[in-house]
Amino acid sequence: MSASTIGELLQAQDFTIATAESCTSGLLCHLFGAVPGASAWLLGGWVTYTNELKVSQLGVEQNLIKEHGAVSAQVAAAMAQGAAKRSGADVALSITGIAGPTGGSEAKPVGTIFIGCKVQGYVEVREFRFSGERNAVQEHAALAALHMAQLQLKGEHVASLANQHGEVNAF
Repeated sequence: MSASTIGELLQAQDFTIATAESCTSGLLCHLFGAVPGASAWLLGGWVTYTNELKVSQLGVEQNLIKEHGAVSAQVAAAMAQGAAKRSGADVALSITGIAGPTGGSEAKPVGTIFIGCKVQGYVEVREFRFSGERNAVQEHAALAALHMAQLQLKGEHVASLANQHGEVNAF
């Protein structure tokens, strides 16, 4: 799976895409932007590192963050929904998590990542647990987001992906 493959799938369906990222700091959007011709399907992206920006830029409800934490399936879903709504994109990907080396807890250790993928009206969120240094966790997260997008754009359902933790959440 690659960003160019996602671009081809988007173009075949006349879809556009937007991203909303936290712990990956725009890496996913960078991968898309590096594809020649990406302007035909990439609308843009947000790097919403703080909770305040998740709320003001993406419309994530503050109570979701308070109740579930910024690193949660609910917030990943809201980030993807907000990116799609605010950009007008047919597809939106979101990534929120703990890339490390600090910030983890027993319940959400370093390497915990939630990725949201919205294709038209359906939002799927998966939790992952990646290991390695900060940049490795970020790269794994961006590649997992590409994989999720590829599956959804092809209409394929896979119960579990590599490093996935738990079941698929649908919103």
